[in-house]
Amino acid sequence: MTTPVKGRAGRVPGWAKVVGSLVLLLAVLFAGIRLSVLPGLKDLFGTETRDRSGPALLKSIQDISRYDAASGNFQVVVDLEKDAKFLPDAIRGSRTLYVGAGTVDAYVDLGRLGKDDVRVDDDRTSATLRLPHARLGTPALDPDRSYAVSKRRGLLDRLGDLFADNPNSEQAVQKLAVRHIGDAAEESGLVARAETNTTEMLEGLLRSLGFERVRVTYGD
Repeated sequence: MTTPVKGRAGRVPGWAKVVGSLVLLLAVLFAGIRLSVLPGLKDLFGTETRDRSGPALLKSIQDISRYDAASGNFQVVVDLEKDAKFLPDAIRGSRTLYVGAGTVDAYVDLGRLGKDDVRVDDDRTSATLRLPHARLGTPALDPDRSYAVSKRRGLLDRLGDLFADNPNSEQAVQKLAVRHIGDAAEESGLVARAETNTTEMLEGLLRSLGFERVRVTYGD
């Protein structure tokens, strides 16, 4: 009577051992980096930033004859949401919360003065000036003080970002921030402040030149 020979226990393939070893090694390296056990690894696998920009080119020069009399600092929180019809936000849609900070200058364009807008009496003790009304400059968004608080995107939007880079992803909220800052500047009294400062500047300047009476008016 013969005794059956038991089969050998199943052996682990060699490729499985190699894969398992690599996974274990990567796990140890990742844990060492996160727990700062192996601080030197951060420098080994760290990223390096290089500025490969070309030189800036001068496109044009514009002479400015305006007096910047006042400047306002503004901040606005932009909440921009984009929805898709018949689809929930988790599938398709986005919502961005953005803090925009910028400045708006108010100025008087002295280059628009005509020869009849400045009158001086014969003994040079009285002067009358008629200036154009102050205007608001273009709002300037400060990139150092502006930032996105949160960005929420649906599944389809996230998948789209994997296959296409969009360098203008924040352009929409930035444009809205500039528009809201401009609207706020128009209602802030910045123009009136600029005209008051311009009047005080001219009165002080002309009085230092010997004028006793100085009158400044505004009109377009």
